[in-house]
Amino acid sequence: MIRNGKRRLALTAVAGASVLALGLTACGAGGNEGGDADSDRALRVWAGSQTPITANYNPFAPTVLHGALGPIYEPLFFYNKTKDAEPVGLIGDSFEYNEDGTQITVTIKPDLKWSDGEPLTAKDVAFSFNYEANNPEGNGLISAEATDDTTAVLTYSSAQYTTEFQRMGSSYILPEHIWKDVDDFANFTNEEPVGSGPYVVDKTTSESYTLVANENYRGADDLAVKKVQYIAVDNNQTAQDLLAAGKLDWTGMFIPNPDDVTSNGKIDWINTPQDPTVLYTCSNAELGCTGPQTDVAVRQALNVAIDRATIKDKAFVGLTGDISPAYTLLPRDEKWLADPANEVSPQEANAAEAGEILEAAGYTKGSSGIYEKDGAPVELNLISVDGWTDYNDAAKLIAEQAEAAGIKVTASTVQWQEFSDARQGGNFQLIVGGVIGTSVADPFQIYRDWFGGTAVESTSPVGEEIPAGRWNFSRYSNPKVDEAIQAAISTNDEAEKKELYGTIQTEIVRDLPYIPLVINATQTFYNTKDYTGWPTEEDLYAFPPSWGAIAAGYVLTQIKPAG
Repeated sequence: MIRNGKRRLALTAVAGASVLALGLTACGAGGNEGGDADSDRALRVWAGSQTPITANYNPFAPTVLHGALGPIYEPLFFYNKTKDAEPVGLIGDSFEYNEDGTQITVTIKPDLKWSDGEPLTAKDVAFSFNYEANNPEGNGLISAEATDDTTAVLTYSSAQYTTEFQRMGSSYILPEHIWKDVDDFANFTNEEPVGSGPYVVDKTTSESYTLVANENYRGADDLAVKKVQYIAVDNNQTAQDLLAAGKLDWTGMFIPNPDDVTSNGKIDWINTPQDPTVLYTCSNAELGCTGPQTDVAVRQALNVAIDRATIKDKAFVGLTGDISPAYTLLPRDEKWLADPANEVSPQEANAAEAGEILEAAGYTKGSSGIYEKDGAPVELNLISVDGWTDYNDAAKLIAEQAEAAGIKVTASTVQWQEFSDARQGGNFQLIVGGVIGTSVADPFQIYRDWFGGTAVESTSPVGEEIPAGRWNFSRYSNPKVDEAIQAAISTNDEAEKKELYGTIQTEIVRDLPYIPLVINATQTFYNTKDYTGWPTEEDLYAFPPSWGAIAAGYVLTQIKPAG
């Protein structure tokens, strides 16, 4: 979405373990025997696969608990990634660019408070943009200054039209009086967070954590759900059982037969495919990656050896979308696809083409039927998170399909923490994982965060964690891509930007540091008997899954107990 730099944006305000043995938060004094929720009953949410739960509410930590992102900490504005729409004001009220796009003047709402009662002013906004975690090297920020209590002026070395979402929609605003003393932000667990969002932490245990209404929240009087309990579940099946039993109210997860949980008369569901599912490859040998996948020919061969149609049908029961190797979400991002040939990744396996690619790169097929080079067979380890059944099934299918093309892939599952550590540190060969889809109708966010290389401080050598706010787990570094990303930041011209994106797309389609699989089936299940106001197909006002950063916090402000 391109905006005229001179245009002022007036923004809409936000309206006002045996898991079954867990101590799920009881109903309020009024009871819940009839099935109707009340404002005192905790809305029960699947917290994700991180078990046991460790208190970490640091928005910059890779293991941050979901409830920190949106319900506790907020950016200035909320962007609805499901459609091309105007952003909604959270802390912010409006913003405007100067004539050349190098300066953004932000006006925040008056009389705001942090959850501890301290005033939230433009000084906190300026501090947050200057804070290292929000301002990594190469960010281009010259200064962030508060000119009065409700106005902050952000000045950059170049125009920032294309990074609007990054600045306005994903930079978390921090209380200066707390974070000015936090030097080691990467390791700060922040167990008692002070935020601006609708909730504060009430209690954290190894089995769940509970958030309660923030009495200092700007919309506290309109907040209908007063308590939210995030419950630890380490696999899809147990979460599914809890949904069917009426013990969960909201979750984003894959269920191949939704009727298994909707037949109880309480749960409804929606599918909003938005986020790419890919094979992460640790691709950069110069940064310490090891294994056959560091050879682009091996990645190219694996790409054409995959039968995506079968994976879509068998692992995802037909709920996923077709993926573009250019990472344009179609039809939403159609205008940014430079070459129609890159509209969709190959859907059928082509073992013969895979063999041709490998043989042209000097590989020969050994007696075992597996290609090898210099005596080393093309053998790869592929991991996925234990309990993520759709990803686990996809990994097994990929292993079978790759072997038919002379590539040995050994699929295994790991716990969530091991998965997180592997991708952060680069100690892997292949991972079935997700890419965070863009929050506006523009693929730039993916290009910058997932493909930006060392030139923009977007990745790290193997053994060192990826910088906060970056997602280049493949350690990909391509000067042409880096240069095009930097140039795209500053343009407000669609034709120029599409040409730059064309350069990026050509490089990443060839190099395949992430091998595209599908646009993931993003199923969300929610309790429509006891609560109203959920995102629906008719009113998709936010990305609906419970794990959605920022969006989940917005959804919580919109739902209400039924009756």
